[in-house]
Amino acid sequence: MTHFRIEKWRAWAPGLDSTADWCAWHQAPSRLADSGEQPDVSALPAMQRRRLSRLARMAFHVAWPLAEAYPQLPMVFASRHGETSRTLSILSDLAHNEPLSPTQFSLSVHNAIIGLWSIQRADHSEMSAIAGAGDGLENAVLEACGMLHDGAPAVLLVIAEEAPPALYAPFVDDVPFPYAVGLLLTPGTDWHLQLGRGDAACSEWPHALNLVRALCSDQATLQHHWKSRQWTWSRNKA
Repeated sequence: MTHFRIEKWRAWAPGLDSTADWCAWHQAPSRLADSGEQPDVSALPAMQRRRLSRLARMAFHVAWPLAEAYPQLPMVFASRHGETSRTLSILSDLAHNEPLSPTQFSLSVHNAIIGLWSIQRADHSEMSAIAGAGDGLENAVLEACGMLHDGAPAVLLVIAEEAPPALYAPFVDDVPFPYAVGLLLTPGTDWHLQLGRGDAACSEWPHALNLVRALCSDQATLQHHWKSRQWTWSRNKA
């Protein structure tokens, strides 16, 4: 069993930014219309903003306020699909025998976002980028808790998914709308995460969005299923 405390959290999706927004969505969850709006990253210099994809902007938007009190802060970034739009653009260039952009390639790799984060914040802490399956959130929590166990006073965890390009849409059915969730984890016993085995239907919502719903309510436990894995989250309210 893994123990930790969620010190603070933030989330973003089209039309949802504040805690109040998310708690209102929790009362009547539905798929959100996506008009392509961009989260606010105006705190960054214009040159840096231009390098950020929408996925990166989402991650920076939820992470920046959580990291303000920590000049050096270990980070775990999780995304199942990553920079699909950049990757598709590169594949399209290959298919048309066009020269490839080194910048586009360097920004398409899975650890590009944490690289940009480290550079922008001059933060040399340990950072990991993982591409988990449907339970990438739980795998990211395990990675973060390993850092806490190694002595980190806090770890920033960000999980984000962008809406897939139209070409990928028939094959990607687990991103109901673009979203990013940031968690500031610290040592503690407020939350317990346990892995078991069990078969059950997957939830309508990604694991990260179900966690946000739990954080907006008094829900003491929630279960996430992926294939034969059953993850049980328990909150200690004592």
